[in-house]
Amino acid sequence: MTLVSRVLGLVRDIVLARWFGANAGMDAFFVAFKIPNFMRRLFAEGAFSQAFVPVLAEYKPQQDASAVQQLVNRVAGTLLGILSLITVVGVLASPVLVAVFAPGFLYRDPAQFDLAATMLRMTFPYLLLVSLVAFAAGILNTYGRFAAASLAPVWLNVVLIGAAIVVSPRLAQPELALAGGVLVAGLVQILFLLPSLKRIGLLPRPQWGAQDAGVRRIMKLMLPGIIGSSVAQINLLFDTLIASFLVAGSVSWLYYSDRLVEFPLGVFAIALSTVILPSLSRSHAMDSLQEFSRTVDWGLRLVLLIALPSAIGLFMLARPLLATLFNYGDFNAGDVDMAGLSLMAYTLGLPAFMLIKVLAPAFYSRKDTTTPVRIAIVALISNMVLNVLFVVPLVMLDVPGPHAGLALATSISAWVNAGLLYRMLIKHQVYCPEPDWQRFFLQLGLAGVALGAVLFWGVPGMPVWLDWSVWSRASWLFVWIVAGAAAYFIALQLVGLRLGSLWQLRHDGDQGSA
Repeated sequence: MTLVSRVLGLVRDIVLARWFGANAGMDAFFVAFKIPNFMRRLFAEGAFSQAFVPVLAEYKPQQDASAVQQLVNRVAGTLLGILSLITVVGVLASPVLVAVFAPGFLYRDPAQFDLAATMLRMTFPYLLLVSLVAFAAGILNTYGRFAAASLAPVWLNVVLIGAAIVVSPRLAQPELALAGGVLVAGLVQILFLLPSLKRIGLLPRPQWGAQDAGVRRIMKLMLPGIIGSSVAQINLLFDTLIASFLVAGSVSWLYYSDRLVEFPLGVFAIALSTVILPSLSRSHAMDSLQEFSRTVDWGLRLVLLIALPSAIGLFMLARPLLATLFNYGDFNAGDVDMAGLSLMAYTLGLPAFMLIKVLAPAFYSRKDTTTPVRIAIVALISNMVLNVLFVVPLVMLDVPGPHAGLALATSISAWVNAGLLYRMLIKHQVYCPEPDWQRFFLQLGLAGVALGAVLFWGVPGMPVWLDWSVWSRASWLFVWIVAGAAAYFIALQLVGLRLGSLWQLRHDGDQGSA
């Protein structure tokens, strides 16, 4: 279901690029959508879910049905009360929020600022609705009803695609259809999950319960999660803040390039993180330091095995990929060029982004949440400093594409984050690298060279690519992706790296922990 959601999200982005392109109106929409998303990831999908699910999972076997229902009712009521207040304040303070998170709009284009504030009034209630969705999904996941919970995010993509195609042509300001679509999508998601809650007998009847012991435990557990989640989200919003001062389209270029980097990250790295965390937790609970270290080692190798070709492929095919997916309608060749710069900069950090998804769970499995937070704060500060150091000179020298400096700073700060996480695992003596890493790096490097050579010498230049039809672009893109992947994996075989050996290492580790 994660893959389905990611693919549909890509289709959504293709539709947005086709119908709207990269302009001031889309910059305003992305800002209006990012602000409630910032708070959503802070409260709903991040800190709240991580705190609520363990408490509910504890209540389920230890308490009777009435106690579980009472907890659900009081959590629902408390969540609804707090977020309703936040939503009202957010809607009323929309111009202030836009001025804080995108001050460049006010400075450069007051009309764009007003549009962003209007759309934020429409999108901000999404925070309340999607938080209730996360609450409902947490209940369903705890009771083993994964299908409905995993399908809920799909509706956001479906509704936004519909809003773009059907509603936007009928409006004087087409982007307003997207803002309204976000609100409608939130309603559809929660309505979609209510029947599933009713079937398991846990349809909430909201009650205020801030003094309830279970609710207070959840709120206490949320605090470290909020701090940890806020670091990454502040990073993203700081990028948006600076981009708002740049030429119109900068926010959109960063959005589209970031979405392409998020695809392999979401499909592979997050899936691996989900798999590896229970295994690490089990090894730690059994006090099996050797098995813990071997699992981390296996995860790092598998991440690099996937991350290297993903990064090389995205870097070499950045502009052809953007042209194939987005270069239609209002998304022109100039947008492809500009988004290509930031995509290439983001890909330099893709291995680091993916490594963090393995390294951070190594701390969480040991119930150490403070170390990753401290390291994330260091990475945040480095990103802010690098943003200024990269972007200001590019703007002063009038170099095209200063927004790419923001992407490059993000990539470097990700390497800082990953490097410090790795160093602390070594320092704490909970991870000891296996002895053949030098050989592994050499094998990966030679395979990466083979992949890069095939794409460098084979892929035609952008003038040729832009002259092709959509079907020719898609066909040749598929050909070169397959050719590059084949070159990479054949090279791995030739240099003696057997993929089966990695799976065997994992299998042996599972047997050792059994």
